[in-house]
Amino acid sequence: MTAAAKDRSIAAMLLRLGSAFVFAAMGATIKVAEAGGAHLAEVLFFRQTFALLPVTLWIAAGPGLGTVRTQRMGAHMLRMAMGLTSMCFVFTTILLLPLAESTTMQFTLPIFATILGAVLLRESTGIHRWGAVAAGFAGVLIVTQPGGAAHMPLIGVATGLTGALLSASVSILLRQIGRTEGAATTVFWFSLLSVPVLAVPFALFATPHPAATWAWLILVGISGGCAQMLMTASLRLGPVSLVVPMDYTGLVWATVFGWVVFHTLPTAATLLGAPILIGSGLYIVWREHRLQRMKTQQAIA
Repeated sequence: MTAAAKDRSIAAMLLRLGSAFVFAAMGATIKVAEAGGAHLAEVLFFRQTFALLPVTLWIAAGPGLGTVRTQRMGAHMLRMAMGLTSMCFVFTTILLLPLAESTTMQFTLPIFATILGAVLLRESTGIHRWGAVAAGFAGVLIVTQPGGAAHMPLIGVATGLTGALLSASVSILLRQIGRTEGAATTVFWFSLLSVPVLAVPFALFATPHPAATWAWLILVGISGGCAQMLMTASLRLGPVSLVVPMDYTGLVWATVFGWVVFHTLPTAATLLGAPILIGSGLYIVWREHRLQRMKTQQAIA
């Protein structure tokens, strides 16, 4: 690896580590805003509205606002609809479960992405990745302890898994959109198209709040936009197989925020099951990277 390539790889990992930290901070901010009286509809509206500020500045300072022109508005509207639905479930899970547990539920995303890739895209999925999928669901059972005395609330588990499934569906859609649209364009239109849609439930559920609650809501949006930019930038500098493993540090930050802000720590079941889930996801990413490299070498040969 050349020095320049090494520097890009290090920068990509640092950006992805930053995004994991900021996403965890956003989760803590959502819970604080809800404790201050904010409704889920208000959280969603502020998340998308104020995310536009850093995202627009980022595009303007980089490739320029002219780059957001698109000929695929229908695809962006579908991405908006799926993304908002997924976000609704993910945010509900954050409100229902402790931060560490809600973060762990998101680690099922690579598992669902593998299943959807095999079913919808007819991608070849061998015994190795199916084994990782099975191991991942075993990890979910350990974390959630269905039927056990200390199991997590069923509704929180259901929303968490549904959110991860929908997020995996969005990732499949983004593969298709990404063939013609840049990542910055996709992020911009997702936020912009969401605002008028979310304005309706916001108008129905908005209530007066203390100034501190409004400030937390604004911070939800700004942190969400910044995390999205860091995640997107990491993919411009490094391959998926290099940067995605950094996402799992989010559990560390979720644990820290849960302890410092909410005085909660992960359960023993989470500490046992989360590593299995993480290992499953890492293996899936590594396996896909290895198969792609083999295909590339065969094409060259």
